[in-house]
Parts: sequence; C-alpha cells; structure tokens
Amino acid sequence: MAYSSGADSRIRRKKRIRKKVFGGSERPRLSIYRTASHMYAQVVDDVDGQTLVAASTLSPELKEFDGHRGNMEAAKAVGRLIAEKAKAANISQVVFDRNGFLYHGRVKALADAAREAGLDF
Repeated sequence: MAYSSGADSRIRRKKRIRKKVFGGSERPRLSIYRTASHMYAQVVDDVDGQTLVAASTLSPELKEFDGHRGNMEAAKAVGRLIAEKAKAANISQVVFDRNGFLYHGRVKALADAAREAGLDF
C-alpha cells in the first residue's frame, strides 16, 4: 500500500472542489494559493480563461511586510487588497476556491478580510 503525501491529498481535494466550483463573467472565481512564505489570490473568469485581478504578499502595495510574509496579518492584508482591486474592477460577487487547502488559519483569514472589505461570497 502506497502512502500519499500531504501535497497529493491537497491535489485530490482540489480536483474534487473544482468539479463543483466554476467562475463565470457575472460571478468569477476567487482562487487562493499559499506557501510557507507567501499568500496569493486571484479573481479568474473561467469562461474566458483570464485572470481579472491578482494580489499577493509580493504585491508592491504590501511593502510594509518585511521579511517573512506567511502569517495571519499578511493573509488579511492580501484579502483586503484583492477585495479593493475587485471592487475597482466592478466585481462584487465571487465564488471562493480554496484550492484544496483546509479552511482555517491563513486561508480563513484571507477570506474573512475579503468579506469585510466588501466582497460577497
């Protein structure tokens, strides 16, 4: 019996989620990705296959986070930034795609911050 790594489990969860989650032009998909050091978020229109808005801890708007950016405060800042950019692009409703990551910690912090900043999902 072969044991799977944590990454394999995430990929399996991701495939299961993506069967159900689809972002159209009226309600695009907010996809997140996290690494040990950074958080990434992008709003994607799956019909056209385009990224409409993107933000991450590497964005120039988030220069105040020096050094390690893989913490809760940085995730909240990315959530607020992605919501601001989406609202500027006239996007108010999205479908949340956690990309196979468990919904707690930094993933939950990013989602809650985006909701507080006015994004509806």
